[in-house]
Amino acid sequence: MSDSLQSFFAMGGYAAYVWPAYGVFFVALLVDWLASQFRRRRLLRELRRRMARQGARKERGSTPSPLRDA
Repeated sequence: MSDSLQSFFAMGGYAAYVWPAYGVFFVALLVDWLASQFRRRRLLRELRRRMARQGARKERGSTPSPLRDA
């Protein structure tokens, strides 16, 4: 069992190429996921601010400027 496991990790002599490729892939996957999470948080924060501005504007009774909220 350990011999087959050892040969698996050796990847037929190509382990020096295969395992770093897996590492780079998973790091890129992690970075992409983190970037999407930061983007999502930023978007939700901006939407909350816009909704709060619109609510305050409605309470004052003023009309929104189309150029200001664009």
